[in-house]
Amino acid sequence: MKDKKVIVVVGGGFAGIELIKQFKGTDQYNIILVDTNNYNFFPPLLYQVSAGFMEPSAISYPFRKILRNNKNAFFRLGLLTEVMPHENKIILNNGELHYDILVMATGVETNFFGNKNIEDKSLPMKTISDALSLRNVIFTRLDRATRTEDVQKRKRLLTFVIAGAGPTGVELSGIFAEMRSNILTKDYPELSENDLGEIYLIDGQDAVLASMSKNSQTYTHNKLKKLGVNIILNTLVKDFKNDTVYLSNGIEIATRNLIWAAGISAKKFKGFSPESYGRGNRLKTNSYNLVEGYNNIYALGDCALVSGDENFPDGHPQLAQAALQQARRLAENLSSNPEQWKPFKYKDLGSMAIIGRNKAVVDFPKHKYFLKGFIAWLIWIFVHIMGLVNFRNKLRTLYNWLGYYINKDQSFRMIIKPTERK
Repeated sequence: MKDKKVIVVVGGGFAGIELIKQFKGTDQYNIILVDTNNYNFFPPLLYQVSAGFMEPSAISYPFRKILRNNKNAFFRLGLLTEVMPHENKIILNNGELHYDILVMATGVETNFFGNKNIEDKSLPMKTISDALSLRNVIFTRLDRATRTEDVQKRKRLLTFVIAGAGPTGVELSGIFAEMRSNILTKDYPELSENDLGEIYLIDGQDAVLASMSKNSQTYTHNKLKKLGVNIILNTLVKDFKNDTVYLSNGIEIATRNLIWAAGISAKKFKGFSPESYGRGNRLKTNSYNLVEGYNNIYALGDCALVSGDENFPDGHPQLAQAALQQARRLAENLSSNPEQWKPFKYKDLGSMAIIGRNKAVVDFPKHKYFLKGFIAWLIWIFVHIMGLVNFRNKLRTLYNWLGYYINKDQSFRMIIKPTERK
């Protein structure tokens, strides 16, 4: 590793893995990937793991296997605790690493907006651990409901409140609604349809999928209502205590289950100056993804607030496509002479969300075109299968979805290491 410059990439999500892939076989750099997990995973499908429609291994893959044929890439399992720019090194929980170039691709974490009750008692949806925890809670509480004679207690166990009506919230509420219709009364004959609780989708904005087109919003709203989802807009979740969700409009919902998909924030790390951070704790960079105030530290993806793109003066959307495009441009620049570097410009490829079986929406760039229903659902499936990291995952996911499409059922509803929340 002494003959080449060393790039340390912190974070093995979309941006980190894409950057490493672009440097495969390079004679310029050795690359060390640092991550707290030993696997890459596909966040857009976490909700399917949480609902028991997919197994975790279908959307995850070990970093060392991904890097196996990349002779200039190495992996270090560790947690970043501090950056020391003046010494060109980072401190991990299990050692330290020196770098010539540091790339921060650390993504985001759940933002509870300072509400300790919500942080302690709600169920987030950012990691595979979160998804498995949610799956355990859902099916543990379903089983507990079959043993409960108290009608009100049973309803609290079977009522789900989802905070945040972005794609994750919409997809979760849709899949829970389909589970209620197609699966629960079959798997839990002790429960009648009248026993099943309500599904609530809450958001502080005036529409579901607020970042998408009006057509997508209207279609999604109508389909969710038809599936039996209670949608409450222009309303915030204020608190969660005593088995009750308190809303800003005065409504109180009796439930044990608050799923938090309402906010994200980038992670802060010791060693960066306070001026380096912008809105949402994102690292401020110039148009070449170089973090302001440093000459060899770059930021990519959700944790980067890139300036200089006139079409996105407030920063780019925290989506996979932005992360992938930034990684490709940075790899291209780092492989070129500085005078040949090109600033990053985001190309909007559109956005999409799935509501349920045969129901999805797709917006094409700048909302000029809109698709809905079965065709949009097929496009959503194709895009997400192609986004998985290898052929085995693609094949397994396609098989799972075909099984669900034919049978309206899935078989990954195992409770793994159940821990009942008191």
